[in-house]
Amino acid sequence: MKTHDQSTHEQAARAATAGHEAAVTVTTQGLPDWLDPVARAARTIRPRQLSAFLPPESGTGRQSAVLVLFGEGERGPELLLMERSGSLRSHAGQPSFPGGALDPGDGDQATTGPLRAALREAQEETGLDPSGVQLFGVLPRLYIPVSGFVVTPVLGWWRSPSPVGVVDPGETARVFTVPVADLTDPANRATAVHPRGHRGPAFLVESALVWGFTAGVIDRILHFAGWELPWDTSRQVPLDWRA
Repeated sequence: MKTHDQSTHEQAARAATAGHEAAVTVTTQGLPDWLDPVARAARTIRPRQLSAFLPPESGTGRQSAVLVLFGEGERGPELLLMERSGSLRSHAGQPSFPGGALDPGDGDQATTGPLRAALREAQEETGLDPSGVQLFGVLPRLYIPVSGFVVTPVLGWWRSPSPVGVVDPGETARVFTVPVADLTDPANRATAVHPRGHRGPAFLVESALVWGFTAGVIDRILHFAGWELPWDTSRQVPLDWRA
């Protein structure tokens, strides 16, 4: 893919950390052309366009971040996902983006804290080398009512891919990539229906059913990047009470 000769946009997101760690930067400089629509969407999308579940105005909720990492594989653009261990207390067995709660060492939760947390958690869960990741955008914070997490989706470009896999089986059951072409394929799309009545987008890819928060973010990225193809929203996939 072609890359830009110069930056089209750069966000000011730098901060020195304790010790000798490098500053965290969010920049679109050098992104492949195919990521331009995602970068543009990140700059303009509003919270309500992403989800109806937004952080409580009271400020409650556990601050966390996920890494929405785009790479380029044998079949073109792809996303990195993982399957959570079935023994976890929350969201057990669900496919998800790498991520987790902010630690005090991650820094300011309103600025660079989510950036550091997304990279740190991805490294801890998948073995990813953060030095090969270029952060290029941050989406509005969202809320997961069932677990009380306030989540910041951090967008990354896997500029220099590194080996990934399960680091701790107690946390992660599987690490895998999904071609964007499979995510946009109407044959792989459906509406997940929870027994409690909640409905949301779902993707049947890589022997996994991606639903919930992760599927919602993917769905909105595909839509606002202009990658979405018409699909049968009446096709339903039922979830059980354990979901």
